[in-house]
Amino acid sequence: MSDPLVLLPGMMCDARVFGPQIAALSTDYAITVAPVTGGERIEEIASGLLDLLPRKFALAGLSMGGIVAMEVLRRAPERVTRIALMDTNSLAETPQTAANYEPAIIKLRSGQLREAVEALLPPEALADGPDRADIMAMVLDMADHVGETAIIRQIRALQRRRDYQSVLRRCKVPALVLCGAQDALTPVKRHSFLADLIPYANLEVIDGAGHLPPLEAPAATIAALEGWLKQPYVLQTRADA
Repeated sequence: MSDPLVLLPGMMCDARVFGPQIAALSTDYAITVAPVTGGERIEEIASGLLDLLPRKFALAGLSMGGIVAMEVLRRAPERVTRIALMDTNSLAETPQTAANYEPAIIKLRSGQLREAVEALLPPEALADGPDRADIMAMVLDMADHVGETAIIRQIRALQRRRDYQSVLRRCKVPALVLCGAQDALTPVKRHSFLADLIPYANLEVIDGAGHLPPLEAPAATIAALEGWLKQPYVLQTRADA
């Protein structure tokens, strides 16, 4: 029997960001979408999730969800049977990049949700195509559902996050690193770097997608996740470990 699949959405997003994947994979896998809103530190969010998640599970995280996934792997590697990191970042924020979030927080506190969403996820972060406007409208609706207070908590958690390079170097489970070819927030070269950290990780670059491949290129994302979920588990170690 397959391990349960836990999906972690990105900042401002809810389960709808994985809608096509849930529909396609739910016939073969028990799927949980866990919110990443439960604290002002990534460690706090991950700790809260681990209290609720199955004993062992496959874990896939998108954007901020990928960062929480790395923290889950750091805290409980024995519970994660495989990991997929999508359009995310293994590095800590610098003081300057952390400060760059502050204008969005000001907008959220003053009720300017649309302006805050577009500051955090500019339309240009998505691939230029006929679905961009509809996807941005969905992101705005998801952000409204998550709420300004929770989004501010998410921003604070991102600002304070740690570097996960050493965690990924110790990863011994089947790993997928996936990103959109036109992702302007976390570019392909960052994912190449991320994949190089993980022993024998598979890198999938999705054409026609930017920062949200599950919505921009749902079929390609489903295919990549299916391949990862069916990848045989082999305990892998590096010769130089």
